[in-house]
Order: sequence, then structure tokens, then C-alpha cells
Amino acid sequence: MSNEMGQAQSWILSFKCPDQLGVVARYSNIFLECGAFITEISNYSDPISGTFFLRCVFDDREPSFSHELFMERFLVLAEEMQMQYTLRQAEALPRLLLAVSKYDHCLNTLLTKWKSGALSANVVGVVSNHDDCRGIVEWYGLSYHHYPISRATRPAQEAQILALMDEAKVDLLVLARYMQILSNDMCIALEGRAINIHHSFLPGFKGARPYHQAYDRGVKVIGATAHYVTSDLDEGPIISQEVRPIDHQVSVEQMVHYGHDTEATALSHAVRLHCEQRVMLNGQRTVIL
Repeated sequence: MSNEMGQAQSWILSFKCPDQLGVVARYSNIFLECGAFITEISNYSDPISGTFFLRCVFDDREPSFSHELFMERFLVLAEEMQMQYTLRQAEALPRLLLAVSKYDHCLNTLLTKWKSGALSANVVGVVSNHDDCRGIVEWYGLSYHHYPISRATRPAQEAQILALMDEAKVDLLVLARYMQILSNDMCIALEGRAINIHHSFLPGFKGARPYHQAYDRGVKVIGATAHYVTSDLDEGPIISQEVRPIDHQVSVEQMVHYGHDTEATALSHAVRLHCEQRVMLNGQRTVIL
């Protein structure tokens, strides 16, 4: 089973299940019997939660490969072993919608990586509660959706974003310094499908003005944290973090500028990991494979 050019087609499989004797043997036997050629594999067995995690990439280079047989056998195994899994063709890239307010450093980094092919995703557009970033977004040839927001219009504005995501078949919403707190209903609707960047090394300095909080405490390291969005402000499962050392001479204003690099790096790294299907939830933590 190969494409029209005769090249092997690849799939990415990730799953987690209760850990048990024989889990490795059973899934690997299916790959062998179905002719699935594994090109990349990593797994982790968590002794605390008793959960087994796996990510693998495989292709159909072997003439004996049968996708139909593989799915038939795998679905039986998935049910028996209580797997939570994701399986997709590698070329079916996740579709991203970016959200931004006025600061554009995270947005710029994501768009640069997307345009250069360093980000395995399709960016379908940008949504914002301000019009400041329209120029850079349209320069990249993307649609810019300006949805102003106020306390009174928040429900309608969030409904617009969700409707846009449905229309554009968006897989992931990336809050690239989108300076609005999402409602509980919005967070529930986007569970596992939204990543935020917070400009501090969580769990320290949650909420507003974290650099000012850090300055007041005299920290020697500042950082940024990319995490999944939940209804608990700045407490979602952490995907990626970056830090930078500072000293007593660094002002709040300098912290903000230094932080642009850590924020952009942490967010782009987290988005890449998610899009490559390397992130799995393990309670309030994440496993990165």
C-alpha cells in the first residue's frame, strides 16, 4: 500500500493504557504480522500511575502490509487493553489557529517556523481581540480575524472563535500571548486542544504581571511556561519551559524584553511536540515521547 509516486506512506500512533504484562509483546506482534515497518518508537511505563505510554511511526514499505488488517487487529487490542489512542497519517498535518492580542513576538516565531517548514502543522489563520498584528499576518498570506471583546460581549466573541474553529476544521488553538482569560465553558470545549504561553516559570507567579511579581521577589531566574489550557488559571499540564538567569541589576522592563525569547521558544517547542503527537497526559503531568 503506497502512494502514486511509489513512496511509502507513514502513520503516527500514540496510545496509553493500564500497564500490564505482555503489552509490548502484543502490540509489536500486530506490527510484525501485518507487515508494518516501524521507523521510530519510544515508550514509557510510569510506576506511579501504572500507565504505559507509547509513540511510534511506521510505514507500508513491505508488500505484505495491509492497513485494513492492521486496523482490525489493533482495534481489538485497543479495546482489550483499554487504550486511549490517536492514529493518523503523518502527512495529515494538524490544523492550527493562532490567537494573539498586541504582543507579536510569539506569533512571529510560530509563523516563521511554519513558513520555513520547521513546524509540522498547517496554520489556517489568526484571531485577535485587537487589530495590531494584522499587517504581519496578512504578509504571510493568512486570514486575520478581528473579534473585539468586552465583558458584555465575551460569550458571543468566544462563540465566534469556536465557530471559526469548526468551520476551518482546527485541531489546535495556540494562545500566542492572547491576553484574555477564557471562560470555563470555553476551556471545557477546548480541552486538550488549546496551548497557552504564560510568561513565568510556573507554578510560580501565576496570573497578571508575573514579571513584576518576580522582580518584587528578587528572583535570579525568569522563565516561560507553555501548558494546556484548563479552567484553572495557569495550572494546566505543562508541556515545555524555558529559563534565563538574571541578577539584581535587571529591571522589570528588561525582564519583559528578555522574556520575549523564552516565551517564543517555549511556546514554539510545545506546539511542535503536540503536532508531532509526542505529548500525552498523565494526570496533571505530561509524558513527552
